[in-house]
Amino acid sequence: MRLLVTRPEPENARTANVLRAHGHHVTIAPMLRIEIIAGADFGPPPWTAVLVSSANGIRAIAAHRRHAELTALPILTVGRASADTARTYGFTDVISADGDVRDLARLASERLAGARAPLLYVAGEDLSGNLAGALSAQGFAIQTVVAYRAIKATRLPVEAEAALSAARVDGVLHFSRRSTESYLECGGGAPALAPVHYCISARAAEPLKAAGAARIEIAVRPDEESLLALVMPKP
Repeated sequence: MRLLVTRPEPENARTANVLRAHGHHVTIAPMLRIEIIAGADFGPPPWTAVLVSSANGIRAIAAHRRHAELTALPILTVGRASADTARTYGFTDVISADGDVRDLARLASERLAGARAPLLYVAGEDLSGNLAGALSAQGFAIQTVVAYRAIKATRLPVEAEAALSAARVDGVLHFSRRSTESYLECGGGAPALAPVHYCISARAAEPLKAAGAARIEIAVRPDEESLLALVMPKP
């Protein structure tokens, strides 16, 4: 298949390599750019654990002057890919929720019950779900730190734009609602809607449905493995 991957760097290259290894032709078109917020204020310790709903939170920690202090803590991640990133950047006590923000909240409530110190949630500027609210409602103290932001692209890469205009794209992979919105804002019109749209979640698919996309497939679970399974050859 001829696929367009809209994921931000650096994950987009890894995803593209997996797809190419299975025989797909891949064009990379990152619809978001992740910007680390330098000098984010993490506040005073102690904390019971770190929570991240994206691998970008881990990269923000790695770039911070207090990274050694934070990597010494347990970390709960939203999925396996972010768990792998956490280990890469020096965390040793890593637990994955293998799902979405709701699964992460459930994992934290189970694993951290009775926590005396606050939980440190390293978040993005545009939050998906309400992790802090869900855990606060269960009696946890949550310290949320905005440590990165996702900036929308202003246009499609030239190669991607040409491929869509010439109907040389069979499918588009969408990894978040915000990146889907950016894709529609940059692409616009029938050529951008014509391919099959493979979405990581129902939430990511909502802007496509509203725009009139006719062919949408949604991963059974909100993770990369499930999304890629939609386009991988069946055994």
